[in-house]
Amino acid sequence: MSEKKIRVRFAPSPTGYLHIGGARTALFNYLFAKKYNGVFILRIEDTDELRSTKESMHSIFESLKWLGLSWDEGAIDEEREIGDFGPYIQSKREALGIYKKYAEELLKKGMAYYCYCTPKELEEMRLKAHLEKRPPKYDGRCRHLTQQQIKNFELEGRKPVIRFKMPDDGITSWNDLIHGELKFENKLLYDFIMIKASGYPTYNFACVVDDHLMDITHVIRGDDHISNTPLQINIYKAFGWELPNFAHLSMILGPDGTRLSKRHGATSISEYRKLGYLPHTMKNYLALLGWSTKDSQQIFEKGELEEKFDLEGCQKNPAIFDPVKLTWMNGEYIRKMTKDELYEASLPFLKEAGIDLSKASSNVADIVAIEQEKYKLLSDIPKLIDFFFTDEITYDEISVEKVLKKPGVRNILSEIKEVYEKIEIFTEVNIENATRQFCKEKGYKTSEVFHPVRVAVSGRSHGPTLFKMLEYIGKRRVLVRLEKSISFFLS
Repeated sequence: MSEKKIRVRFAPSPTGYLHIGGARTALFNYLFAKKYNGVFILRIEDTDELRSTKESMHSIFESLKWLGLSWDEGAIDEEREIGDFGPYIQSKREALGIYKKYAEELLKKGMAYYCYCTPKELEEMRLKAHLEKRPPKYDGRCRHLTQQQIKNFELEGRKPVIRFKMPDDGITSWNDLIHGELKFENKLLYDFIMIKASGYPTYNFACVVDDHLMDITHVIRGDDHISNTPLQINIYKAFGWELPNFAHLSMILGPDGTRLSKRHGATSISEYRKLGYLPHTMKNYLALLGWSTKDSQQIFEKGELEEKFDLEGCQKNPAIFDPVKLTWMNGEYIRKMTKDELYEASLPFLKEAGIDLSKASSNVADIVAIEQEKYKLLSDIPKLIDFFFTDEITYDEISVEKVLKKPGVRNILSEIKEVYEKIEIFTEVNIENATRQFCKEKGYKTSEVFHPVRVAVSGRSHGPTLFKMLEYIGKRRVLVRLEKSISFFLS
């Protein structure tokens, strides 16, 4: 590793939510910076004037914060930023004339030129290349325009773009930190647009200028950018700038082996948050998409990823996004949470489900924790404990038929209700002792009593440990529900 201070950046385009691939890229940049005491920068690349929105930008900020990926420099929101290399939003940099300045420098050097081709002419060019079975690339017809041709085009009202003049021969290569040496023949590259007719820079030009001016040492991004890299390297060379190190992360595929997309389910980080995944789960799982430790560790404690991450562990082959494994991992992390952590994490989901916590007969954190071993998602919590917070519960029809309507159940519930009425301190231990003593005295099997009591007071045949559940429901509600079952279901 060089002695130069490591500076990496995550540079999303605010044209939508932060998706799985983008979040993985942000995470790897963050971990790389943390591992080597470097600087992690957030730069917003909003040069797509038509699709970029403030809403998307805000969503990206919120998703990164939720994942715990704090940045050292960059935009904090649409207005504020931290760091000495700003602005960190490209539209603001464009307004300062930064990209225009560097484009004009290449024009003066003869390494760029104005192109007046119309969309129709470009389409004809693509069609001709297709018919001749050639790669569809710009044919360079505006490289050597005369002053008269330029004047004529301007009189027609054509607005030019600025194209980079790609070398006609030779090889562009680099040693990718993940893929090894990669080579492209320059004759197969094309004179890409640097500055659009609107005056806005394109991605390939703006990111090179910004990476240079922000002293970026390592460009870590998805391997869908490999084809952009030779174009960008030639920009670096044209200016005589030092190249950063490039590392291209493997593609992420769905379980069926095709590129991850909406058809595989949720794709944005905000969607996974709403579904009830923990931020630490997402961070852990994203780290395993194309990276592993030598011992293939799966679960990481807080701070371990920052300590163990390295680019040497990144793989060339595509990573498979497995929702089943992600959900399993989430359940593992939920079980590791303290009672108070689980309670705090559950609150938005309880509120969303319309549960009135003030109606609890016991400590809400205790109630939430009672089914902790069963939760896979935070969104599971409301539906597993909702009956603790209401006087009117919903009874599962199958459980009623199979359990409450069996012969003799009415008598059992009437008798156990009398037992529970006499319990002064309605705690788990006292309820269990009284119930087992009742079974013994009456000659009932415990299942003959336990099952009807569970369905009568919770409305379902499966749930938390019975006697703790009865304690948390509370004596008043237990007696009311037993009475309702006796009079309603068994009359």
